[in-house]
Amino acid sequence: MNSKSFVSRAAMIIALSSPAAALAQTGDPQAASTTDGAAIIVTGTRLTGMRAVDSPAPIQLLSAETLQRTGSPDLMQSLAQQLPSVQAQSFGGDLQAHNLQMKLRGLSPNHTLILVNGKRRHGTANVSVAGGPYGGSAAPDVSFILPESIERVEVLQDGAAAQYGTDAIAGVINFLQKKADHGGSINLTGGEYYDQGGKTYAIGGNIGLAPFDGAYLNISAQKKHKGFSFRGDINPQAIRLSSTYPEIRNLPGYPYTNRIIGDPHIDQTVVNYNAGYEFGDYEIYSFGSYGHKKAAAYENTRPPTTVVSASGVPYYAGGFQPQERIDETDYSVTGGFRGAIGDTTFDLASTYGKDVVEVYVYHSANAQLYADTGFTPETFHNGDFFNTQWSNTLDLTHAFDVGLSEPVNVAAGLEFRHETFGIRSGDPASYYGGGAQSFFGYSPNDAGKYKRDNFSQYLDISLKPVENWLVDGAVRHEHYSDFGDTTVFKLTTRYDFSDAFALRGTVSTGFRAPTLAEGGYSGLNVGPGFVGGVLPPASAAAGALGFGGLKPEKSTNFSLGTVFNPARNFTLTLDAYQITIRNRIMTSTAFSGFTGNRCPSGYAGGNAAACLPFDADQYAIYNQLAVLSAVNAALGGSSTVTDWRTADAIPAYVLFADNGVDRNTEGGVSVQSFVNGVKMRTRGVDLVASYLGDLGEMGKLDLTLTANYNENKVLGINPLPSALYSSTINPELTRLIDATSEVELEHSTPRFRATFNAFWTWGKFTANLRESYYSEVYTLETARSGPDAGDLIKVPVKEAFITDLELGYQIAKPIKISIGANNLFNKYPTQRSREFIRNAELANNERGYSTSKYPTFSPYGINGGYYYARVNVTF
Repeated sequence: MNSKSFVSRAAMIIALSSPAAALAQTGDPQAASTTDGAAIIVTGTRLTGMRAVDSPAPIQLLSAETLQRTGSPDLMQSLAQQLPSVQAQSFGGDLQAHNLQMKLRGLSPNHTLILVNGKRRHGTANVSVAGGPYGGSAAPDVSFILPESIERVEVLQDGAAAQYGTDAIAGVINFLQKKADHGGSINLTGGEYYDQGGKTYAIGGNIGLAPFDGAYLNISAQKKHKGFSFRGDINPQAIRLSSTYPEIRNLPGYPYTNRIIGDPHIDQTVVNYNAGYEFGDYEIYSFGSYGHKKAAAYENTRPPTTVVSASGVPYYAGGFQPQERIDETDYSVTGGFRGAIGDTTFDLASTYGKDVVEVYVYHSANAQLYADTGFTPETFHNGDFFNTQWSNTLDLTHAFDVGLSEPVNVAAGLEFRHETFGIRSGDPASYYGGGAQSFFGYSPNDAGKYKRDNFSQYLDISLKPVENWLVDGAVRHEHYSDFGDTTVFKLTTRYDFSDAFALRGTVSTGFRAPTLAEGGYSGLNVGPGFVGGVLPPASAAAGALGFGGLKPEKSTNFSLGTVFNPARNFTLTLDAYQITIRNRIMTSTAFSGFTGNRCPSGYAGGNAAACLPFDADQYAIYNQLAVLSAVNAALGGSSTVTDWRTADAIPAYVLFADNGVDRNTEGGVSVQSFVNGVKMRTRGVDLVASYLGDLGEMGKLDLTLTANYNENKVLGINPLPSALYSSTINPELTRLIDATSEVELEHSTPRFRATFNAFWTWGKFTANLRESYYSEVYTLETARSGPDAGDLIKVPVKEAFITDLELGYQIAKPIKISIGANNLFNKYPTQRSREFIRNAELANNERGYSTSKYPTFSPYGINGGYYYARVNVTF
């Protein structure tokens, strides 16, 4: 096939697919073709034997081979590259760096239910305390689900709370594992970023065994390593101080000493298994996973003046570069019995999962402990998180012949779930006084264990009043030991006008109880110039500021779509949707008790030039004594602070400049809590167009265009607690959810996202070309200079095209080698404004200059291009 013919075919597909944007795929993930829809699905339906092409709800299928062609050993990144409605988090602060999350349709990661072989997966213990759309996320860590173990992935892009229970508001991702009892594979992958860092290797394998007649045991294992990357800038603070403290020049990377912006170092080992014994109409089965992760992330570097003796001598003569590290163990096991008794099928199963995260700080110190005693550890155990889930399910189905075109399928089931979440306190040195630098340890006051039970029942009826009309209705009742009762429903229908065209639609309600982590998390963090923390919503400290316990979220979903199959090798689906969530749980605004560069009127310190122009209202907003008092009390001091100078429990270096007299214009003290923050609406359109071309002697060409248009809109913000300052001049700055968080909810997900993929096979040669488009995203930040100094300005990541390419060759029957590149042309996100933000940071010799180069909310990351090689051996 010549290039002109190739371009003509590609142009035809794009022309046929361009009238709409979005995503809802049908296809066969186990065959080379993804267009015939022959695959039997198990997600989103209680019917046995339903083909993907006949689904009444939008569902996309991804095969193991499709995921592998992304070049990443990380399952989350593979999903995000293939599915435009999935966005993977590219950077996380503090503990979030070790457990990045993904979101579907711009909603919270908590709104997507993760299943393995149809059973609910337990969540991570590492809850995100960040703001914006990822705040509060404690969804399962899919890095403990191995690509080698997967047969296919079914992504239901429709609300399904009535079918599966809480969490399934945005959709469901079901990882179906291999059941092969013979053969196997070994995969070796290695890669690195174009501009250094992020060295990655993964060694994985899969083997199928038949221990005895009728039994299968499929085992997968992977060892993965990923190195640090760095995408920051020089540290002006280090350069300025190096004349007084020349040892700073000996810090690794000088003058790029602040290395927080980049990927963490990760070593991870995971084993998955899937086993069963089939006898007659019955099967005893079990599957599970065990994984261990060690990870380290750089935190903000500290100058020598941070930790000094009582006489003022620095503990670290050149300053230090602390690291937060975790030691995580995650495991899950499921056992079940299923089969058929007459015309009734049953599935009885029990699943137990647990995640434990031990938190450490290395290369650090406790400034107050050293000043008080002359001693400080350099390594701290800050505490542990743990999360468990024990779920027990019974699912029954029976088909009744009542004289319609097909029997009526009735499904019913029960579920009992017991959940726990807890925090264990760390070493006393980690929380003494101002705590360990970079991460304040969890004290006995933070420690606790929270638990709850859930019991639910569902009924699902599917029928065809006439041959071409499918109607499916489900209702679910749930009782929570801590929130009471709720009932949700779902009604789905599809009408096939012909073999080539069908309409489908859904209306449903949903419910999501707060995770135990959202309700129970407690902790403060101490930085080089700040103290910030999260108070449990129902705690006394949060109550003093006017916060209260969390309420559950409730949602309403609508969708309407079409399925178009004009030819056997061409499929197009188009689905529009609307999701409204009330009382969405998220992290509140960070309410400030001290903001150093918001100086009081008449401030005449030696660093007064670094202060923003005085504004009485904004000074009151950013220097609230109620907040300062709450944080001071949490650190063991007085709860009635009268002035920023009297907050005796807050480390002096946060409040005071290096001379011990002036105000620290880089310092900050703030506090947050998880809250029922907003009412939110999400509208969008999903589309997939697939075409499989037979090129004769030139092989086969599989073309797919997937696209998603998604618009998130905050419809209302819940009231601000009365104890906090409410501005009448700048009311947008004193809201429960501030303007920046609102903009992040609405605009941190690309409004339009599309991926065109071409996979060509020709004899022993394969080529995969993927072109992805990301529309502009943005947030708001405070301008440091220019006419809008002190006001919020737009910080964008402009639209971009990202090209991925992989070439493969079968050098022998069992061996295939592949080379490839993600982000082939090394595209970086738009840099922050020098004129309005970065130049002022540089002029004032601020450490923040080193971290402000690239916006870390970029939907395609901040690391640039990545190249890799892979060897696959099958047997």
